[in-house]
Amino acid sequence: MELGLLYSGGKDSTLAALLLEDFYEVTLVTATFGVDDAWEHARRTADRLGFAFETVDLDPDVAERAVAQMVEDGYPRNGIQQVHLHALELVAGMSFDAVADGSRRDDRVPSVSRAQAQSLEDRHGIDYIVPLSGFGRGAVDALVDETLDVTVGPSEEIPKADYEAELRALLAREHGEDAVADVFPDHTQTYVNGLS
Repeated sequence: MELGLLYSGGKDSTLAALLLEDFYEVTLVTATFGVDDAWEHARRTADRLGFAFETVDLDPDVAERAVAQMVEDGYPRNGIQQVHLHALELVAGMSFDAVADGSRRDDRVPSVSRAQAQSLEDRHGIDYIVPLSGFGRGAVDALVDETLDVTVGPSEEIPKADYEAELRALLAREHGEDAVADVFPDHTQTYVNGLS
């Protein structure tokens, strides 16, 4: 069976791919607004890990609404959630039997409710799989430490092909760098270099 996994090149989506590869023919799919070539590092990581890789183009109107939502809210959660659901819809509409993401049990965003998952499955005739849904951050970090070679650093310095990087860039273009600092809290990101 073929599975499309939303892929950022970070530790969570990489670990999800490794957990699924014994059961599915996994293709790593990076969703992009075309803001820059941030998806290239995800492709390089996919190549190093031996996974097929594709990109899917997100609707620029979704980015515009997400950025407006983040500015209005003063935090990124609802904007990122909109983009994640849109990306899942696009990947579900591709030729996969199943779609997956790297969401963990303790993630606040993105998250997919049971009703949203069931709707996605019913409308597209696919299975939605969340292999890390039973794993908390501590368990994921322990598995990553044993399995992956990662670079860790501040979000603005670590290249990732996730929605956050592109939304940060769009927010800065439309509202200035101060808006990025106002909306996004400081946190670290990971970039997967390959297997340990």
